[in-house]
This record gives sequence, structure tokens and C-alpha cells, in this order.
Amino acid sequence: MVKTLIVAAAAAMLSLPGAVLGQAYPVKPVRYLIPFSAGDSPDIVGRLLSERLNRLWSQPVVVENRVGAGGTVGAAVAAKATPDGYTLFQCNIASNAIAYSLYAKLPYDPLRDFTAISRIGTTSSAVVVHPSMPAASIAEFIAYAKANPGKVSYGSPGVGTSPHLSMELLKLMAQINVVHIAYKGAAPTIADLLGGQIPVGIVNIPALLPLVHAGRLRALAVTGAKRASQWPSVPTMAEAGMTGYNVTAWYGLCAPTGTPRPIIDKVHADLSTVLQAPDVQQRLNDLVIDAAPTSPEAFAEFIRSETGRWAKVVKDAGIPQQ
Repeated sequence: MVKTLIVAAAAAMLSLPGAVLGQAYPVKPVRYLIPFSAGDSPDIVGRLLSERLNRLWSQPVVVENRVGAGGTVGAAVAAKATPDGYTLFQCNIASNAIAYSLYAKLPYDPLRDFTAISRIGTTSSAVVVHPSMPAASIAEFIAYAKANPGKVSYGSPGVGTSPHLSMELLKLMAQINVVHIAYKGAAPTIADLLGGQIPVGIVNIPALLPLVHAGRLRALAVTGAKRASQWPSVPTMAEAGMTGYNVTAWYGLCAPTGTPRPIIDKVHADLSTVLQAPDVQQRLNDLVIDAAPTSPEAFAEFIRSETGRWAKVVKDAGIPQQ
């Protein structure tokens, strides 16, 4: 009986005039899709935001992790969802920019099948090594890789993720040959790195913070344009000699194309409210994530520019299509 009433209320809501539709939303639980593993950086961000939206809307915002293929599995689920505002997708650099040129047959179109709501924030990755690795800097790592071509392996959270492409860009710029080992998320990458099964890893910074602070891993450089405040002694790639190198991962919120504009505007306004909360900004800062909300139009243009940028890297690096 209760379920029937909720469905009827939702159907009635979709027939309302635009302004009223936005004000009424949401009247039932909202699914918040994250295309990466629980405990990975995107998941940490998504759970923080979903909990705050839950409070704001007085409706459950249910996180659902759909993992695989560099975020494209979750993106495909989101793209095919009913465009009624009750499926939100935490879009990102991997599934909504890199994937466009990396995968030969995507089950969705990153540019056509999603409506941009807002960017959430940006972060960087870091090249880290096991303490047994004889390299204390990016320069030493490059020298070691050149002395051992094809014999050094590195792990990333998966093909098509921003850490993977970050290392491929470094390989291209430094002209080194290191072998990629793709994992299904940051957690297994880090586990094998800690265990010494791989000597080098590249992962988004939030998942690495406690391990580097504890001395269990050594950070050589961060991929973004500025140093991480938690690691003031760790240089950027550009500072380490890779002039012009700058890779910043990003997270955003999207909805399936066709979602009513009043709902897009409502979610955008409420997400902006959440991101402006001092405690949320502090939590993101602790995770080395810069809050960076945008208008829906600005975010859509940003995604288009990122898609073009990574298409060039994929082509220049000779990365085979998946």
C-alpha cells in the first residue's frame, strides 16, 4: 500500500509545472550511483555528499557501487536509467572523458547520454613506491626505468582510470617503458604495493595519505599543478622536471539525459549548498580534494574539453582501444 502511494505520488509529481516539479522533488528514495569500489576515493566523496543530501531532502539517498572497466560499468547503468531524477550518477574523468576514446564499443555515449549537473571537486594522484624500490625521486625512478626497460611494473586502479592515464602520460613525456598492471580499484592496488608484489603504484591521493605518513609507502610526486598540503615536501611532476605535466582528476554529478530541467536545477542548488558547508569543505580538504562546483552549462563544457584532451593522450601514447 505504501509503495503504491509513493509510486502514485511520483507519477503525479512528474505531471506538475516545472517550478512546482523542482520544489516537490524528491518524494521517494534517490539512487546515487558510484562506478568505483567502496573505500576508493570517489566512494568516500560520494558517501559524504549522499549523506548530506539525505539530511537536506529528508529522503534516503542510497549509494550503489557498480564497479568495473574504469567506471564504464556504472556509467552504462546510469545512462540507461529512467530520467526522472531518481538516479544520480557520480560522473568522473574516467567514465565521462577518458572512456570516450579508450573503449572501442562503449554501451553509452558519455557526451550524449548524460546531463551535467555540477562538478564536485578535483584531486590529484601520486606516484608511490614500496620502500624497497631504489628510487627516492621521479628523476631516480625514470633513470631506473630507463636502465631496466620493460622490467619495472606499476599498478593502477584499472584501465582507463585517471591514475592509469597519468602514468601513461609520464611514460610518453619521459620516454620510459614500464609495464601496466590493472587492478579493480585502489584497494587491491595498494594491497599488492604494500606486499611488495609490485614496486610502483599510482593512485588518487586520498587513499594513500595514512600509508605515506606511516612510512609504509614513499611518495615521489603528485600529478596536479600544486603540492598536497598534507605532503609539503612532495613535489609536483612539473617541479620534478616534467615541465607542463598536470593531471587533475575530477568528480561531478550527472543525470541521465532527459531528466527534467527543474529537477536538474533543484539538485544543482542543493548540491551547491552542501559543498559550501564549512564542515564538508574541511572534510574534502582533509582528503586533498578541492571543492569546485560549477553551473550545469560550465560543467558540460568542461567535460567536452577533457574528452578532447584525453583523446590526444590516448592516441599519442599508443594505448590500444579496449
